[in-house]
Amino acid sequence: MKKFFRFIFFCACIAFLLLGLSRVVMILSSRDNTFDLASVPPAQVALVPGAGITADDRPTLALRDRIDGAIELYRAGKVQKILMSGDNSSIYYNEPGAMANYAIEQGIPEADIVQDFAGRRTYDTCYRAKEIFGLESVIITTQKYHLPRMVFLCEQLGLSTSGFPVEQSNYLRNRYMLWNAREVLATMAAYIDIYFLKPEPILGSPEPIFTP
Repeated sequence: MKKFFRFIFFCACIAFLLLGLSRVVMILSSRDNTFDLASVPPAQVALVPGAGITADDRPTLALRDRIDGAIELYRAGKVQKILMSGDNSSIYYNEPGAMANYAIEQGIPEADIVQDFAGRRTYDTCYRAKEIFGLESVIITTQKYHLPRMVFLCEQLGLSTSGFPVEQSNYLRNRYMLWNAREVLATMAAYIDIYFLKPEPILGSPEPIFTP
């Protein structure tokens, strides 16, 4: 019995080390693709991944921070349009619509906002940006903890990618810690998706944002 528990403990330690190492590698690999407002190279769009909406169909605080980052890029002339990508799997849950409404309230022209209604996962958001919306370059606006994984996925799926870490509001500490812990597991899942599973998300007809 003792040998069995030692074996379980050994396996748990190995799994912990692998998860931690994969996270560290992903963070280090994204450093050269992370910029501030002054140094970020221009791109076609600011790509905003979803982060949930409230019961009254408003972006959560974390999502507002992401949208505000995209608005900042747009006003600085770093991007031509903003691509809002989120979940709309139910008629009662329209994440991209809530994101677009918020940006319009901040003065962004509706014509320069594009909505992706099938961005259910970070992988899907990056995949569809390339395959459905025909993009070649994006600036990702998301929190620092999420940015390395999204940069990795978009780069691996064929997009020239820059990361713009957004200013973070005062989130609840326990929630922020949970997001960081979740990101460790999501990092390993991202490697598996890219190198092994290669899943195909919801696609549909191409909707190129820019025409030749």
